[in-house]
Order: sequence, then C-alpha cells, then structure tokens
Amino acid sequence: MPRITASSNAAQRENTQNAILRSFGDLLYTRGLTGLTMTHVAKNAGIGRTAVYNYFADMGELLVAYALDETERFINDLRTELARVDNPVDQLAVYVRLQIEDMSRRHLPPGPTMRSVLSPESFEKLGHHVGELQAVLAQILRSAIEQGYLPEADIGDLARLVHGSLSSATDRGQLEDGETRTARVEQIVTFVQRGLGARFDDAGRPVPIQGRPRLEQIAS
Repeated sequence: MPRITASSNAAQRENTQNAILRSFGDLLYTRGLTGLTMTHVAKNAGIGRTAVYNYFADMGELLVAYALDETERFINDLRTELARVDNPVDQLAVYVRLQIEDMSRRHLPPGPTMRSVLSPESFEKLGHHVGELQAVLAQILRSAIEQGYLPEADIGDLARLVHGSLSSATDRGQLEDGETRTARVEQIVTFVQRGLGARFDDAGRPVPIQGRPRLEQIAS
C-alpha cells in the first residue's frame, strides 16, 4: 500500500484513520471477524500496529467505528438517490437495490455476533444508526400507504417483509455478476413491491390501488 501523505496533521490523521477502516473492512469481508486482530489490520493497511492503537483502543471500538462509518455513508447515498424519484413505490425499489448492493459489498457480522463482542454502550451506538435507516424505510412505506399505492398494513410488518426478502437474497447475489446479477436484483425488487401489494400499469408504472384494502385482503 502506498505511503499515506497529506498537507496537514489533521488531514494526515484523517487519511490514516480512513486507511485503517478500509483495511478492517477488506479483512472483515475476506476472512470474517473470528481471529481478526489489530496486527492483521495494521499490516494490511501498511502502518505500524502501535499507530492503529492511537486511533482505536481495541477491536470492538474499531468494529463500531467501521459499522457507523459504513452506515452513515449508506444513509447519505440512499437519501441522495431517493431524492431523484417521487413515487414511493419507485423509492422502495431504490431502497431495495441499494440495500442489496451494500449487503453484498460489505460483511458486517449479524446482530447476535455484534452484541456478543461489543459492550452494551457500543451496541447502543450501532442501534441509533440502524434506527435511522429503519426510519427511512418506514417513511417510504408510510407515504406509499397514504398515497394509496400500497394497501393498509402495519408499517413494522411491511418493513420486516422487506428486510426478510433482502436477507434471503443477499447470499445468492454474491455469487453472481454482470447481467445475471442485474436480472436477479430486479427480480427481488419486483418480488418485494408486489409482495407488499403494489400494482402497476402496462408500462410498468405504479398505480393507486382501488378501495384501499388491507394487505391480507389482497394476499388472500
């Protein structure tokens, strides 16, 4: 890895911290959390092990920093992309696509594993950012219901259906690339939208549902 250079001490510290986070993310994706040490992270980043400890006290603190950084980046990117479309059903498609890409690109341990290696205070920090992401999805679903594009349903139930579909699809998506992957993602998008009761015209545009039924009435 090339030597990290910057025009000021503050920029140098930021560059070094970012290099550590990137190194940790690469290793987390390729080998997982089990057995991963600060020495591995430092060597992969091309810096001394002591330097890593200048930024992060232990692996738990590094894991939290990485997760928060990744989640914040994703939320910012998501909000930028959502602002480009108006219809909430189309926004749901944006959410699903970006989530699949993000879940396939990085490899954060599942919630129970995170809880087992983090202090309650650190785990609570992660929960705040996860809550932000959940709030974005909840607002999309709420708007879709209020505008008549989705049937009446509990927002929490709908959100669980969305994330359940994403979780089951991600592992298969990691094995694909190119046109096959793109087609798979679009299949998942359509599956989620129609599974929540969305309806479309012949041109594939979302249309309001007549009569404002509940989701279980459509499903039956």
